[in-house]
Amino acid sequence: MDSRVAVVSGGGTGIGTAVAEALVRDGYDVLIVGRRADVLSAAAERISAECGRDDRVSAVAADLTDPEQLDSVLAAVGDRQVDVVVNNAGGYLGGDTGTLVGTAAHWRANLDANVLTAVLLTEALRPALRRPGGRVILISSIAAQRGGGGAYSAAKAALHGWAYDLAAQLGPEQITVNVVSPGYVAETEFFGDRMTAEGHAKRVAATLVGRAGLPGDIAEAVRYLASPGAGYVTGQVLGVNGGSVLGR
Repeated sequence: MDSRVAVVSGGGTGIGTAVAEALVRDGYDVLIVGRRADVLSAAAERISAECGRDDRVSAVAADLTDPEQLDSVLAAVGDRQVDVVVNNAGGYLGGDTGTLVGTAAHWRANLDANVLTAVLLTEALRPALRRPGGRVILISSIAAQRGGGGAYSAAKAALHGWAYDLAAQLGPEQITVNVVSPGYVAETEFFGDRMTAEGHAKRVAATLVGRAGLPGDIAEAVRYLASPGAGYVTGQVLGVNGGSVLGR
């Protein structure tokens, strides 16, 4: 069997970097994708150094909302089969919602960043997915299940419905499609400078385990769904939230 290949979007920081590192340690050749070339390069160098595997991490800078920029990702993959696609790109994008024009722009930006990036990357790589055994994993959010994020909540919830359709389409080819839905995860860029000590404490108090999540917690869930042991798991949403939202 040739080398195993994983593609991780939003791989330059936070959850994406943790996922990339976990998959490298599991023996994958990992391609991390994002918009910021310098951030991606630094992440690739750090993961390679920490894992001692200089030839296993590569990076491609691309805006995944632009179909034309997917060509650079496909070129980096080449003629290899792709075992795992982790759609982690996205985030909460603010904006002026005081007018209809501003509201439209705000919603489009959040849908593009969180849904279109996943759709375009997955569709571009779909012919290359390993058959049988490919894995498509989408990173959603607790906001999709309990609300509170407006356009961001709606965008993440859209991933769930799409994942169900994609799982049905790819299941006969023994390719699984699942969603990981994180709760509050510290040590990421998600909140920027918006997080306060009070906000952190409130989110921790909402868990049943009394702590914030870490990027590594999400990476471990992805590792499971990417593993051979998860071959009978598809079309599911796996909440990793410390019990902030119970199973539904």
